[in-house]
Amino acid sequence: MVEANKPLAGIKVVEVAMWAFVPSAAALLSDLGADVVKIEAPQGDPIRQLETAGVDKAATGLSYMWEIFNRGKRSVTMDLNVEGSTELLHRMLEGADVFITNLLPKARRKLKIDVEDITSRHPNIIYAVGSGYGAHGPGAEKGGFDSISFWGRSGVASAVTPEGMSHPVAMPAGAFGDGTSGAIFAGGICAAIAQRALTGKASVVDASLMGTGLWAMQQGIVGAWLSGVTELPKRKRENPPNVLSSVYRTSDGRHIQLAFLQAQRYWPGFCEVVGRPELATDPRFATAADRSQNVTECVAVLDEIFAQRTFAEWKTLLARQEGQWDIIGKVGEMHEDEDAVANGFIQDVDYGDGRKLKMVAAPFQFDRQALKPRPAPELGAHNDEVLAEMGLSEEEIIDLKVAGIVY
Repeated sequence: MVEANKPLAGIKVVEVAMWAFVPSAAALLSDLGADVVKIEAPQGDPIRQLETAGVDKAATGLSYMWEIFNRGKRSVTMDLNVEGSTELLHRMLEGADVFITNLLPKARRKLKIDVEDITSRHPNIIYAVGSGYGAHGPGAEKGGFDSISFWGRSGVASAVTPEGMSHPVAMPAGAFGDGTSGAIFAGGICAAIAQRALTGKASVVDASLMGTGLWAMQQGIVGAWLSGVTELPKRKRENPPNVLSSVYRTSDGRHIQLAFLQAQRYWPGFCEVVGRPELATDPRFATAADRSQNVTECVAVLDEIFAQRTFAEWKTLLARQEGQWDIIGKVGEMHEDEDAVANGFIQDVDYGDGRKLKMVAAPFQFDRQALKPRPAPELGAHNDEVLAEMGLSEEEIIDLKVAGIVY
């Protein structure tokens, strides 16, 4: 079940989690080579049935949100509410390195799988908890989702919403905060694995959607505190601090993002390439101070320049100068993006039955090689396999099914 050339080969993870945040962390651990056994309720993780962004599960033959966040795992269906199920879980944890969960504290206490319940019997295990708002404070017992805990509460939504809009801007994609938070959570778990290997100490690892949102917003949070305001001034495209670090529209309706942070260094070369060399010495725009003083006028001139050529033409022209820039891409183009393809950032996952899915690979690589994602499991596909690996006989497995513990 593991690949020997992967960093976490030989690590076993037991997951009791659902939806996207915590499962995405476990999926990354799986990509890294860990054997992740996901325990699901008999009805399965609810994300299996989720249809989003108008993608029809029946038409595609894949529940793609399930696949994304559960790739490479093994599925065991257990009813943790049935008497005797917790003891079976403990037996499963005897050979595990990490227990990862997002059940709320109340549910963990009810099932007797809270921190002390697990670590008292398995002192060498890393107990990893993902939550909406952290382990302390008034939100510790509260459920969360990325739209509220990551996007809303942390200030991201308000910060990206332009002045004058009646409502905050929504997240750009489903599970946007979940995937980001899951990657950070996986990093914390890997650090705990390293700590245990170096010192023998097994830690409790906590990560939260709100905490990740705050990490992403730290420039605004710290800057607002220093300024004594509730929010930093919002940048307007027509009045940027640096006209060469802004977005411009092409003649065919696409956009180019400039990021010339050393604006004066690149200004003459940029003016030459765009066919307006006289702007480099124009007294209104010659220096950064001049452009700042005449910012509205300068933006209008650049808007006019960019509107004269197509997206494709601008990509060719801007490649001839030294300043940093890139296109504003669209998600449907990413699977054909040259850098994404060359680096294996997006890969084909083959299901062996004619179905294939383009899947985003783990955002890090080892020995210059991309980690390969694998299909997510069918519900309960590995019941007998995992139980047999634990040393249970065929008769014992049948008894567990008759008792309603395993489905």
